[in-house]
Amino acid sequence: MSVRGKACIVGAYEHPLRKAPLHSVAQLHAEVAKGAIEDAGLTRDDIDGYFCAGDAPGANVWSMANYLNLNKLRHVDSTDMGGCSYLAHVAHAAEAIAAGKCNVALITLAGRPNSEGISGTQVRVRGVNMPEAPFEMPYNPVTVNLYAMCAMLHMHKYGTTSDQLAWVKVAASQHAQHNANAMLRNVVTVDDVLASPLIADPLHRLDSCVVSDGGGAIIVARPEIAKSLNRPVVKVIGSAETTKHQMGGEIDLTYTGAAWTGPRAFEEAGVRPSDIQYASIYDSFTITVVLQLEDLGFCEKGTGGRFVADGNLISGAGKLPFNTDGGGLCNNHPANRGGITKIIEAVRQLRGEAHPSVQVPDCKLALATGIGGAIGSRHGAATLILERE
Repeated sequence: MSVRGKACIVGAYEHPLRKAPLHSVAQLHAEVAKGAIEDAGLTRDDIDGYFCAGDAPGANVWSMANYLNLNKLRHVDSTDMGGCSYLAHVAHAAEAIAAGKCNVALITLAGRPNSEGISGTQVRVRGVNMPEAPFEMPYNPVTVNLYAMCAMLHMHKYGTTSDQLAWVKVAASQHAQHNANAMLRNVVTVDDVLASPLIADPLHRLDSCVVSDGGGAIIVARPEIAKSLNRPVVKVIGSAETTKHQMGGEIDLTYTGAAWTGPRAFEEAGVRPSDIQYASIYDSFTITVVLQLEDLGFCEKGTGGRFVADGNLISGAGKLPFNTDGGGLCNNHPANRGGITKIIEAVRQLRGEAHPSVQVPDCKLALATGIGGAIGSRHGAATLILERE
């Protein structure tokens, strides 16, 4: 079933805190839910669908539904695909709405890894029941190392350079300076990125995303409800999701699941990469952006380094404005899952509500895409195409 035009995003809210030691995770979920509902001009009793993932505390989706006192629910979904879960949730909500399962869906993300001291430099501990555990855990895989492998291979295979990767961070910092809530607001140069400590060759500290508390929420609703509200109408016109894993040993670390989700989402939306005016690209590391840009069709495979160089991602200067809130590299990466923030900034751009210094003029078509897991081992991927009516 195609979701094209079947649902609209009517509410979006990003938590302002980047460190919340006095908040519980459940409280953060509640605050972003309240913010998104108010942004949409709705009430809690209008919510009849609820979507959350593994960042939500409790036994399952019913724990947060209870905490939020959502009494009108007819449809729930606790699909967990890591950082891209929330992009998939928007598509699932659109499908549920089209099928008549619900009318107004709430999606929440929240976490506090900054307060809890959790980062990508720690061993990725997995439960003993995970199928890969006995084969991988003895080698103590670390998130940043898994991404560094991909960066090193891309450099070896295509001639990508550390200078080119650094331009992704430079663009993010150019945007973050205008975001009062961003964790890193100082503009950096390519030299600054290369001078930062080498964390996992070839990735430097400034090639890595921030670790933040906070969260965000999205409201997806039936089109006729969207048109009745005093908000710009943002339609979901394309979506796709997938997983990429070890492929029975035939693994290539130079591409991501976006190689599959991008073409499918574009086909459903009836548009091409060249039509996109703004892109929210998951940016756990600079290499994550480069790979996805190639996989989504914004440039040929192997040319992502050249594509991002010289400010091509900077709003008002480059060909493809990206992550105009500063993204995960500079703004926030709540719960170590940045997918929902990618949707939120895309909605801001389409509504004309981004900061004036980074707002894309007359933005009508935007893309949001994400990764969950690690591109060096296995991950989920999801892509959305959004259009302002």
